[in-house]
Amino acid sequence: MKADKDKCIGCKRCFPYCPMGKIQTFHKHDAIPGRVYIEIDQDKCTDCGMCVRANICPVKALQQPVEDWPREIRGILSNPLIEFKGSQVPGRGTEEMKTNDVKGSFLPGEVGVGVELGRPGIGAYFKDVEIVSMALMGANIGYELAEENPVTHFMSDTKTGKLRDDVLGEKATSAIIEGKCKLERLPEALKALQEAAKKVDTVFTVEVITKVTQEGEVPIKAALEEAGFWYSINSKNNMGLGEPAFKFYDN
Repeated sequence: MKADKDKCIGCKRCFPYCPMGKIQTFHKHDAIPGRVYIEIDQDKCTDCGMCVRANICPVKALQQPVEDWPREIRGILSNPLIEFKGSQVPGRGTEEMKTNDVKGSFLPGEVGVGVELGRPGIGAYFKDVEIVSMALMGANIGYELAEENPVTHFMSDTKTGKLRDDVLGEKATSAIIEGKCKLERLPEALKALQEAAKKVDTVFTVEVITKVTQEGEVPIKAALEEAGFWYSINSKNNMGLGEPAFKFYDN
């Protein structure tokens, strides 16, 4: 995000709309005493576009230029209106984990494990995303990364979770690591994430996803309670509005 200091009148109306709180004021050195303008901290800005979409600037001084790689990664992960070509959905995660599991991605006996770094209101540099992704892949639990997820696409080695060196200094409002493992390996995944949490300079939330059994039981509850994790039960209910992308065949 950029601010045109020649247009800016320093009204500060945009300040509350920056999730990172990184819009600052500076004094103009001109003939008008006390005149100020704003600047946006380019290192900490995530290019989310919130200040522009708020349409709050009376002189249209805010703008979101098209960025080159690797900075463009910020808008891809932070601006909900930008579609990531790899997943064909806007935002940080895949449609399966965010919206509806219509592909059969999470089968009985499997658990989806997602980690969202940077929320609320802190953001995350990709050097911290790499710490978490390498912790999951290094735990030797058979964690399978979601191929369509943007973070997976930004890895140089999906076997280790290593990200490309040129993106490590970039920042996003939030970034999501997505994948799955066998249900019995969930405690090991959570332990690896506990250790990773000690090494990162941000916050993250862990999402665990599984299908409810026909008896109405939530298979992951026992593992979470035994490991002493607080959890919030949220459900997605498929209403038959979509056609599954897989079919069962009788032999």
